Amino acid sequence: MKPLRAFANPWTIALAGMVSLGVAMGIGRFAFTPLLPMMLNDGVIDLPAASWLASANYVGYLVGALLCMLQPWLWARFPRLPSLAFTQLVRGGLLTTGVLTVAMAVSDMSAWPLLRFLAGVTSGVVFVFTSGWCLSQLARLGFPSMGGYIYMGPGAGIVLSGLFASGMVAWQWTAATGWLIFGLLAFALTALVWRHLSGSEDRLLPLAPRLEKVAEATSVAASVGHGSLEIFLLTVAYGIAGFGYIITATFLPVIARAALPGSHWLDLFWPLFGVGVMTGAWLATRIRPGGDFRWMLFGGYLIQALGIGISLCSPSLLGFALGSLLLGLPFTANTFFALQEVRRLRPTAAASFMGLLTATYGVGQIVGPPLVAVLMHGTRSPGETFTLSLLIAASSLLWGAAIFGWMVRVYPVKRPSVVADR
Repeated sequence: MKPLRAFANPWTIALAGMVSLGVAMGIGRFAFTPLLPMMLNDGVIDLPAASWLASANYVGYLVGALLCMLQPWLWARFPRLPSLAFTQLVRGGLLTTGVLTVAMAVSDMSAWPLLRFLAGVTSGVVFVFTSGWCLSQLARLGFPSMGGYIYMGPGAGIVLSGLFASGMVAWQWTAATGWLIFGLLAFALTALVWRHLSGSEDRLLPLAPRLEKVAEATSVAASVGHGSLEIFLLTVAYGIAGFGYIITATFLPVIARAALPGSHWLDLFWPLFGVGVMTGAWLATRIRPGGDFRWMLFGGYLIQALGIGISLCSPSLLGFALGSLLLGLPFTANTFFALQEVRRLRPTAAASFMGLLTATYGVGQIVGPPLVAVLMHGTRSPGETFTLSLLIAASSLLWGAAIFGWMVRVYPVKRPSVVADR
């Protein structure tokens, strides 16, 4: 096991994590959104098929998260599996993201569902193990608040892919060219952080060596009032966020085109969403340590619901711009706050519970696009479908906020004198 000295600079860790999530999430998952209007224009896919193609990616994300959650059990069940470092998995995942993205440009349409599914699996694995590695290393170095910087990565990837797609639309390039460019971009960004993703203390281990630590963690959690119901409510509320944002995030360019046909600003709403993601993640690093992150989650859900509401009430240039910004602002900041709550509630079993939350989030995402496809058969127009879908999404976010508000009241934060994170 290599010592921590190789990662003594917290900025190196944060920036490596930021780029990793930028590739896996901003390109591997969300490049589909700005390319969707191009795919529709090329006639290679229609809107209902696009909904199911998006769902294939979200199902893959769920599978990836479940694999992360079950990893200790799998390594105990199959003792010959290698004890890989988290960073080795991240490296492999980033390379796989580039390969799968390029494959979207050169493969037949019949392979697209499988490719998007595998891209989802890869992004789920990279997300969980990048988060686990970065947050753990930064906490050991005494800079836990810098973990927020890594969640600027998806926003940066969204901005980059959105601006590239905007240029491609202006130059009348095909979606296949877009997939190829994004794949090459994924390889280039991976090369930038490759040497920093090595020699991690955090490794894949079987369940048996962890039993003593898990028991200790359970004891610590129980002593400060962290029961099963509390972690269950956190998991449910976090899953609601996955459903609450996904319809808008997936179909934002399509919704904007339907409301503002011919506008020159249509392709900038998605990059603006990414700017909001980056800004929110940066603001998360400014939060005073030791506060109750559930209040941050409460506010984040309300902000996203407000963003959706503004887009519905004012389907104009200003309305979509403000709605995109507000939807993105808490997007990955909510992730940072939720995963910090996991580290508080289950300090030495954090990686598995991060996988659990990510899996639940994935379930929420899976429900969204098929809902659009189903509602499309019962409404008179795509505009009516999107309106009804967004109303449901905004309502779900309000329910999620209510859960966190209730948790703050019923489960006040009682921090132990020594945090078990070693």
